[in-house]
Formats: sequence, C-alpha cells, structure tokens
Amino acid sequence: MKSLQQALRSTRRAALAAVAALGLVVGALITLTAAPAAHADTQICTQYGTTTIQGRYVVQNNRWGTSEAQCINVTSTGFQISQADGSVPLNGAPKSYPSIFNGCHYTNCSPGTNLPARLSAIGSAPTSISYSYVGNAVYDAAYDIWLDPTPRTDGVNKTEIMVWFNHVGSVQPVGSKVGTANVAGRSWDVWTGNNGGNDVISFVAPSAIGSWSFDVKAFANETISRGLAQNSWYLTSVQAGFEPWQNGTGLAVSSFSSTVNIGGGSTTGGTTTGGTTTGGSTTGGSTTGGTTTGGTTGGTGSSGCRVTFTPQTWAGGFTANVTVANTGSSAVNGWKLAFTLPSGQTITSAWNASVSPTSGAVTATNLAYNAQIPAGGSQSFGFQGTSSGSSAPPTGFTLNGTSCS
Repeated sequence: MKSLQQALRSTRRAALAAVAALGLVVGALITLTAAPAAHADTQICTQYGTTTIQGRYVVQNNRWGTSEAQCINVTSTGFQISQADGSVPLNGAPKSYPSIFNGCHYTNCSPGTNLPARLSAIGSAPTSISYSYVGNAVYDAAYDIWLDPTPRTDGVNKTEIMVWFNHVGSVQPVGSKVGTANVAGRSWDVWTGNNGGNDVISFVAPSAIGSWSFDVKAFANETISRGLAQNSWYLTSVQAGFEPWQNGTGLAVSSFSSTVNIGGGSTTGGTTTGGTTTGGSTTGGSTTGGTTTGGTTGGTGSSGCRVTFTPQTWAGGFTANVTVANTGSSAVNGWKLAFTLPSGQTITSAWNASVSPTSGAVTATNLAYNAQIPAGGSQSFGFQGTSSGSSAPPTGFTLNGTSCS
C-alpha cells in the first residue's frame, strides 16, 4: 500500500510539474499576444456612493430603503448590480434606486449639466437607454424624471414622472391606475398618486421594453395636460435605473444618453454658448470615437419658418432632433413638416410627431399636444433610423407647404 501511495505521489508531482511548465509556456504566449489592459470598472458599495462616466453622467448606488448590502459595477457606458442582498415587502416602497442621471439630485449635479431648465425653454430632451434584465428578482426598470416650480438642485421636487419599461412580480406604481395614454408613439397605463413627499405620475408599458429612444418632453407635456405640472416649471434631472424589492443582482443599464436642447442649440450634459457646447457634445459636426454629433442645417425659402436639424450618427444608424421655429407674425395651428431623406436612410421610430412614409419624401405631423406653434415660438420632434448610404441631412423642408430657411 505504501509503495502504491508513493507511486501516486510521484504521479501527482509529475502532473503538477507538467501543468506548471505548460503554464509558463502559455504565460509566455500571453505575454507576447495580450492586448493592452482595458480601463478598470468602478465598484460602488457605499449607501449613496457615486461616480461619473463619460465626463457628463452621474451613476449612483442610492440604497435608500434597506440596510442590506448593495453594490454596483460601473462601466464606461452604464452599470450592473453586482450584489443586492435582502428584500422588502412588495406592497411598500422598493429598497433602492441604482441609476444613472443627467441633472441634479440632492445637490449632486452631473458635470456641465444645463439642468435645471425651464420646460418652456426646452425645445426637446431626447434620451435613449438599453436595459439588461434578469429573471430572479422582483423589480421595475424605470426612468425617474423630476419637475419643480423652482430651479432647485436639492431635496425632493414637486412632481416625479416615472416611465416603467419593465416590471417583474406583483409590484405596482404609487397611487392607482387612472387610465391609458399614447405618449411618444407608445401606449401606456397611467397611474397617479402621492408618496408622502411629492406627486407621482407613472407610465407603465404593457410589455417589457429592452431599449428605446424618446423625448422626455413628451412625458412632461402629458403631465402638464393632466394638471400635475406647468410649462413654467423646471426639469431638474433625467434618471434611469432599477427599483428592486427582492434580489436584483445582474440587472444592468448597458447604455444611456440624455440631451437637452434649449433655444435651438443642443447639450449633452453640457452648456450651450453661441451654438457650441462646452463640457458636452458639440453642434458643429465634430466626430469623437466614431460617433458624429452635431451639425445644423435647414432649407431655403421664406422667413415664415426656420428648421434646425441636429443629428447624431454612427455606422449604420442615426438619431435626429428637428426644431421648427415660427418666424412669422401669427400662430400656426396644426403643422406638417415635409422633407426628403437622402437615399439609403430609413426612419425606424419617431417621437413628438407622426412621420410617414419611412423613407424618401416624408412628412412629420404634429401630435395632439403640440399642434400649435405660436409666433416667435417653436416645436421639436425627433426620429431614429438606419443608414446604408449617405449620412447627409434631409433637404427641402416645408412647413404646411411653405419653404423654410
């Protein structure tokens, strides 16, 4: 038996030596072929810990409803919940809201943000997100859009708009269901209530949305029409993340963007001066990391209308914000903006307007809440599309048949 054990030990030593030798060889090969190390992710486990990404967004752990541990892994484009201990009753508030935001939250303002901004001064506020869901948790995936009568950057705001992309389990929004609405081209169940600190209006998707681009102003306008805000109020922050009640590990925001367009210029977590952006994206057509942001163009014609077209393009796709200004002396009641897309461009979705057809000579038509353009005022809409050819802007803009400059 002893001889057998000695033989086994010898065999193990030989095997370990072979593995070690192989490791040295593999290590040498890796040393020769390894790519440069990627930028390390950031782990946040403190209750209200935050960090910034892309120099313009704040990512927050925001574990406000439980004493159990929660950690998030922050990447260059979003975050993932890496630990989410404990649970809270499903008929009460969630245990946290790990999220990413543009704007100000309890005096923490994202770098270079131009929020708070008065709603009446915002032409549009396009945003986009991509979520990654898991099946072993009870949660909602939602935007949190905050409005206040004053440009406050601290504490709780007056009205909270929640846009639920997805929810798992028996959880439900604050208050009660009051009906349905079509906002930004989608149908929603609408809930209203008060959580003891602020009014809440929630828009709940009938089925899960994994990713989407839309205009925050569409939901602000619907909130105004229901008497829960006013056009003179301020947008203070645009946030997106998860509200977990049970577990939550693995839930992730893969990508997020938030842009605020004021007075015809565009900002992405930056400030606009004379048509250019400081601390955010530019509106002059620069390219960073393969993504082009900016550039404004219009048609030719009378001084009755002016069109500002602000695109964001990448290989194979684009989004665009379009602002239609009424430079005449009387209001426009009901508008149709016609234009021609370059060959190879196809519109896949739109917000703040109905756009058809999807290519060639298209027409954008107002929705019920933005049908009027007062003299000296403007309306904005946007769309997303694919491109297999030119990335040039549309041409031939006409407002109700009149050429625009």
